[in-house]
Amino acid sequence: MKTKLATGLVALAAVGAMTLSGCGSSERGGDTPAEGGESAAAGFEDGAKIGVALPQKTSENWVLAENLFNDGLTEAGYEPIVQFANGGVSEQQNQIQAMVQQGVKVLVVGAIDGSQLGSQLKAAADQGIKVIAYDRLLQNTDAVDVYEAFDNFHVGELQGQSLLEGLKERKGEGPYNIELISGSPDDANSKPFFEGAMSILQPKIDDGTLVVKSGQTSQQQTATQGWEAENAQNRMDTILSGNYKDADLHGVLSPNDTLARAALTSAKQAGKDVPVLTGQDSEVESVKSIMAGVQYSTIYKDTRELVAATIDAVDAYKAGEEPEVNDTESYDNGVKVVPANLLEPVIVTKENAEETYAGDPTLEDIFK
Repeated sequence: MKTKLATGLVALAAVGAMTLSGCGSSERGGDTPAEGGESAAAGFEDGAKIGVALPQKTSENWVLAENLFNDGLTEAGYEPIVQFANGGVSEQQNQIQAMVQQGVKVLVVGAIDGSQLGSQLKAAADQGIKVIAYDRLLQNTDAVDVYEAFDNFHVGELQGQSLLEGLKERKGEGPYNIELISGSPDDANSKPFFEGAMSILQPKIDDGTLVVKSGQTSQQQTATQGWEAENAQNRMDTILSGNYKDADLHGVLSPNDTLARAALTSAKQAGKDVPVLTGQDSEVESVKSIMAGVQYSTIYKDTRELVAATIDAVDAYKAGEEPEVNDTESYDNGVKVVPANLLEPVIVTKENAEETYAGDPTLEDIFK
């Protein structure tokens, strides 16, 4: 079994107005029906409350998801309760607990730390509430029913491939000096992003094509707590001052656009040429940077598509059915293998950007 973790809404009018586009192990409880209604496993009534617990607003895609869930669930006949936990894990724990007490029939969780919600998810399962892990896997718990996400290991593979392609295109023949950035260690997605990329890059490090002058090549060494740009930039400042006084930095593996821009700022302040930069999330500023020939690539994971697939799963539970999945082997959360519905990410460079973003109201205006 390949373990990647040890990891229509298109027409919504509200989207057009947007300028922005997962504790310890617990055993699942019984199938006690939620108060005032039947078990979600047997379907539930029209107008049901659906809880959506989102993490901090750390990227444009999370902001977009909030609007899409509110509009899409309302349009589908549900009563959405959508909340961000900008105050951290404890706030998200409290929000989920409150959603359970309010009698939601389905709980959609985009976790800050997917290993810190065991008690709250067990309480949901005890009430017969279906739990959907959204974008980030919920770990060390039996109380999760399905995982709705893009294929995050493949995201990393695409980032690794694009870094190699960009180095050859922009920096000529190797060897190339590169540095590695990974995401927040409490985010379950950080591991598949990094492992996917290193499945491509490690052979090139081993044969000398790529040189990591800092020697920092593990996820622990390269992690960026909280996905904060300041943390990534401070680390890159230290690496550049200690290892690149008389050397060029040719490329940086970045797991998302925000951290790519932080690495770019660090390189510029150190007087270095623009390195080849990968990214993810197709943030507006980074897409503009790609079109200007600065950032090399990003990953497009259409939030509209992921929210739509998640609402499809809610509809299935409402009908007393199981949602569609396409992977029942890869996502072991430490207690169970969670069935997953994986969507396909797209690598975006200057060459295919306009075609890729056609029809996305948050991005297509860039090309007008």
